[in-house]
Amino acid sequence: MQEAEKKTDSGIEIKKVYTCNDLPTHLNETLLPGEFPYTRGVQSDMYRGKLWTMRQYAGFSTAEESNKRYHFLLSQGVMGLSVAFDLPTQIGYDADHSLAEGEVGKVGVSICSIEDMEILFKDIPLDKISTSMTINSTGFILLALYIVLAKKRGIDLKQLAGTIQNDILKEYAARGTYIYPPKQSMRIITDIFEYCGQHLPKWNSISISGYHIREAGSTAVQEVAFTLSNGKAYVKAAIEKGLDINVFGKRLSFFFNAHNNLFEEVAKFRAARKMWATIMKDLGATDEKALMLRFHTQTGGATLTAQQPLNNISRVTIQTIAAVLGGTQSLHTNGFDEALGLPTQEAASIALRTQQIVANESGISDSADPLAGSYFIESLTNELEQKALALINQIDEMGGAVSAIENGFMQNKIAESAYAYQKAIESKEKIIVGVNQFESTSTTNIPVFQIDESIRIQQIEKLKALKSSRDNTKVANCLAAVKASAASTENIMPSVIDAIENYCTLGEIADVLRGIYGEYQA
Repeated sequence: MQEAEKKTDSGIEIKKVYTCNDLPTHLNETLLPGEFPYTRGVQSDMYRGKLWTMRQYAGFSTAEESNKRYHFLLSQGVMGLSVAFDLPTQIGYDADHSLAEGEVGKVGVSICSIEDMEILFKDIPLDKISTSMTINSTGFILLALYIVLAKKRGIDLKQLAGTIQNDILKEYAARGTYIYPPKQSMRIITDIFEYCGQHLPKWNSISISGYHIREAGSTAVQEVAFTLSNGKAYVKAAIEKGLDINVFGKRLSFFFNAHNNLFEEVAKFRAARKMWATIMKDLGATDEKALMLRFHTQTGGATLTAQQPLNNISRVTIQTIAAVLGGTQSLHTNGFDEALGLPTQEAASIALRTQQIVANESGISDSADPLAGSYFIESLTNELEQKALALINQIDEMGGAVSAIENGFMQNKIAESAYAYQKAIESKEKIIVGVNQFESTSTTNIPVFQIDESIRIQQIEKLKALKSSRDNTKVANCLAAVKASAASTENIMPSVIDAIENYCTLGEIADVLRGIYGEYQA
């Protein structure tokens, strides 16, 4: 009987046994972690020197409720905050807008003004923790809110550490929370690069995200190829703006997904580091910090199941191990209940403890790149790199990531992969425990986190009070200044910061730019 062929989820064939003959011919056995092209990691000692930053993505309801969760997470050992925003905040609508109805506070926290931001970070020392904000089309506004909050507290902006996602290209390709057309969005992003380079030296001005590309159904190979292609587009746009690649290149970060195919995921992270270092060198970077691919990882939300949800703890553990063996700098672990709703406090605690157990009890963090030299891992890293490079070359031939998105290339490839994956599940070629095999008829009483529908009413009342107490003449002048800077070539950030300081709302600022740039229609 012929043995069934084994493949990774990216279609890479897996041999029964690997030997030294499978090692890539170019493999330099003396290559060490911390050395170009950083395949083995960006630090020489990796986690022996410092563990990865343990984050828990959190944000829901009002700023008051999210602040309580942040304090709880910090008390449990979280090293950095990761903020989730609701859909109206993500696409530039205040809570009182008609299109915000039914969505306020649902998938993240509702932020409309500097008053909300003050409550969100109440009693949290911004100069002592790092904050990651998952926000894209309105990323420039949320960054301005964070800056204004720091200024009001007398904190030196040079001390602010964190990341703003600010990756609009993947929104057009995979996620959909865009507002403005690509060209105008790219202009805003390079303005942020410039501003951060001058004023926020510790701040990562973008987190180029493969996470959402993978969540939309891509393979691991496509996740790497599309993410790095988007990264190339941002770097080229910044160079065209006259920015120094050795300055802004140091503050570029990446955001990847971790799925269940342990060895493919480890190979993916190693290949991505090597590929990015080479890409940046080819684009003119010479500073080693600008050559390094530093990344945050989140465990795979799309891999979690509503059926037998406690099984998700095992899935998240595998994904955590993959991220750590792959050399991540920062990690968020999903709650086991996230296929049912927002994570409960208990689920968030278990997710964090999973990281802490891997860090302190498994021994995985004791050696840098412990799988290096494995015939299987080195071969898989090389194969994944070659397949991803072939896709990047296709995109380059189209004129780059923006063109590939505009003509639907990335979207179509992701859709094809998602369809093939679903077919494999339905045919049982791909086994998902508890879903298409090892099913159970018993029910599990998992409490589901509920968001009160009165949240929107509370936010609307706060907005009414804000608009009646502020100096609306100053507001009008500030919004006019934002409009003028958006219509010119000057950096937009100073006028947006000024507008926030004078209590303009997120929706008001986003609407000014809608009037100048219009809205993108896919």
